[in-house]
Amino acid sequence: MNTSDLPVAILAGGLATRLRPITEKVPKLLIEVAGEPFFTHQIRLLKAAGLTRLVLCVGYLGEKVVEQYGDGSRFGVRIDYSFDGPKLLGTGGALIQALPLLGDAFYTLYGDSYLPIDYHAVGQYFLDSGRQGLMTVFENSERYDASNVWFEGGTIRRYDKKYKVPEMRHIDYGLGLFRSTAFASFPRDAVVDLQEVQKALLARGELAGYEIFERFYEIGSHAGLKELDALLQPPGGPA
Repeated sequence: MNTSDLPVAILAGGLATRLRPITEKVPKLLIEVAGEPFFTHQIRLLKAAGLTRLVLCVGYLGEKVVEQYGDGSRFGVRIDYSFDGPKLLGTGGALIQALPLLGDAFYTLYGDSYLPIDYHAVGQYFLDSGRQGLMTVFENSERYDASNVWFEGGTIRRYDKKYKVPEMRHIDYGLGLFRSTAFASFPRDAVVDLQEVQKALLARGELAGYEIFERFYEIGSHAGLKELDALLQPPGGPA
């Protein structure tokens, strides 16, 4: 299996409450960053990495994304959509719902993450590991958000967003990979947090860790949005 054959599940179904009032009428993927919708920037990154099969897990205002991007052919990618339905299913539940579109193995990416990294290297490491899941980690040391991973000797020792230990200096970077079998023990059509899936894999020794050394960018907050907007502005500033 080649990494470019793997689809990318983009988790974009949340309410984006931290970005209100912007997101009261605009879904997070369509928020303007440096003169373009954020999703256009994400597509550009993924396409440059050879990843052109995208599965959007959408919920709140998701129809607006469909209207603007359709099947993705105008952008040189293929986009499929998986809707949460009448209730939001959480990050894990949204992936379970999308499994028929995702196949045996796939990347996962949050709909507010901008990660300028080597996607192929991460994907290849996952395929070679033979494990059911992979989490990318970054030595954050509380700089950009709360550290939640104890990563040592190339191994994830502990991952928890609620209960911290002093050894936690890393953070979940936002890019993951999974085999569909990672979700086999979780219910369908139920609210499932992806964190619970990752912790279950970790307990079974099935969660690989891959350390990233470039910082991440995000539009999950007003401060993050402002920072990324400045980073992606064309030379000479806004048109």
